Amino acid sequence: MKEKFTTLKTTGVPLAMENIDTDQIIPARFLKATTREGFGENLFRDWRYDNDNQPIKSFVLNDAKYSGKILIAGKNFGCGSSREHAAWSIYDYGFRVIVSSFFADIFKNNALNNGLLPIVVSDSFLLQLLALIEEKPSTEIIVNLENQFLQVGSVRENFEINAYKKTCLMSGYDDIDYLLSLNNEIKKFDLAHS
Repeated sequence: MKEKFTTLKTTGVPLAMENIDTDQIIPARFLKATTREGFGENLFRDWRYDNDNQPIKSFVLNDAKYSGKILIAGKNFGCGSSREHAAWSIYDYGFRVIVSSFFADIFKNNALNNGLLPIVVSDSFLLQLLALIEEKPSTEIIVNLENQFLQVGSVRENFEINAYKKTCLMSGYDDIDYLLSLNNEIKKFDLAHS
């Protein structure tokens, strides 16, 4: 079971690059583990650290002025391979929302299955959001899952989400947890049809 997601108020981290693939999110050499924990330390590993394992100061995750639980990324985030570890690493790092104007389908589903909310916004809203955060890193972003909107100051945009995945996120369920939550209904059905 993941933490329940209803409304999130936090700052964001701008990563304006487009076409960020899953190998950039979590390089293949870190895919040996089978549990979800510990992947956050290698999120964007080759962009965060140099060959001597020293932080690259110019990379946004190493810049102390940016923090928060929302990653704002350029268009076509999560393209490439279907590795679920990409979603694991983003969640384990501490992000709960990823905003982009386009997500690769497999990544988007992996994110939703692992407690991350991928929000698709218009290209113009994304550019405006990136500019606001880069100009003023302390800008608060509000994500309201129940009413399906993202807001920064007076600027707001609605987003779409599959109703089932919305229920799962708001309840803190993965697919198994959701089925277990229906246990009483399943028993009643079974008794009625025995």
